[in-house]
Amino acid sequence: MSRTLDVYLQRDLVGQLIQDENGQLAFYYDEGWLNNPKAVPLSHSLLLRKEKFSRNECRGFFAGILPDESKREIIAKNLGISARNDFAMLEQIGGECAGAVTFIPAGEKLPERNYSYRPLTSGKLAEILKMLPRRPLMAGEDGIRLSLAGAQDKIAVHVHDGEISIPLGGAPSTHILKPAIEHFEGIVFNEAFCMKLAHAIGLQTARAEVGKVEDVDYLLVERYDRTVHKDASGAEYLERQHQEDFCQALGVIPDNKYQNEGGPSLKQCFDLLRELSSAPVIDLQGLLDAVIFNFLIGNHDAHGKNFSLLYGGETRLAPLYDVLSTTYYPDLAKKMAMKIGGEYESDKVTPKNFDQLADETGLAKPSVKRRVQEVAETVLSKAPAFVTDNPTTKTVAALIEGRCTKVLQKFKS
Repeated sequence: MSRTLDVYLQRDLVGQLIQDENGQLAFYYDEGWLNNPKAVPLSHSLLLRKEKFSRNECRGFFAGILPDESKREIIAKNLGISARNDFAMLEQIGGECAGAVTFIPAGEKLPERNYSYRPLTSGKLAEILKMLPRRPLMAGEDGIRLSLAGAQDKIAVHVHDGEISIPLGGAPSTHILKPAIEHFEGIVFNEAFCMKLAHAIGLQTARAEVGKVEDVDYLLVERYDRTVHKDASGAEYLERQHQEDFCQALGVIPDNKYQNEGGPSLKQCFDLLRELSSAPVIDLQGLLDAVIFNFLIGNHDAHGKNFSLLYGGETRLAPLYDVLSTTYYPDLAKKMAMKIGGEYESDKVTPKNFDQLADETGLAKPSVKRRVQEVAETVLSKAPAFVTDNPTTKTVAALIEGRCTKVLQKFKS
């Protein structure tokens, strides 16, 4: 027997996600949405059409909404479903997702805007954060339907006047909260330092602040896909703004997010922006700067799911997120998620590799190489302002300073 989920974009019914009697996914755009003059595609990989999208066509987008890797396994076990069953997982946790998409069992009404939130005491918040490795996203708790992509422990929360609450019944969140990870020393401070540094050198970056509850450090990241609006009476309400990551836009499933496993290359990322951005000159420069910055700080995990498109009146490169120095951790991969000019190892990248990148992406070689030097010099000048007494911050800052110095020597020789 087939099962159906209604798929909403903000408050509009756009289509139906179907699981047939053999467990296979399919997606249809709703006829009413196709006839709506304001209709937009759910994804660049799912352009508007009457014909159904097969599992292979639609899984890149829908699976891309869900958690990755081991988190899926734990959530599935807690919910009593198969980890590979995208439909069942979206049915259980697809109330509050990245972007403006919401999944509702067929025929049920979308929740009204009188959203409900559960305030958290410091003790309860600390308890939840400690519990996340065993209960990712709090999946299975009554009234909570939250989904966030990625492999790291995190939770979507609502913050108002300093009070942190859990969204209930599909209510929108305002922030993503990421606790410390036992096996990765100081990761909260590492990411906070790199995010603030990225913003300081002019990159569009999600706002992030370090917090602590009891003995648990955490990073609180403001969502760029949530905006505040006012209704006719002047009352404020949260609105979801649609977005998708580059893997979703290209129809690449999360399992293949790394380039050497079939994921996007930098050429594909630049081509995608050039095709879709409403301000391509600005966004192509922003993406280039992000690539250079990740290279300089040793962020080897900058794959296609860590870059996104933000939709609305126009289509733009979304602010950066999940930016940290992975090379600080000796157990993590030395290979970059995407090659720079044919080279995966950042320590082996030379000016010639950036020349090749320029050729591949349709950029001017002299300006690309000049930009590498400019970003490295700016990082060196701005970084000291964000060094704290935290030992991880100091070590990461020194590591980045050393990398920038070496790069400048290579590019000026």
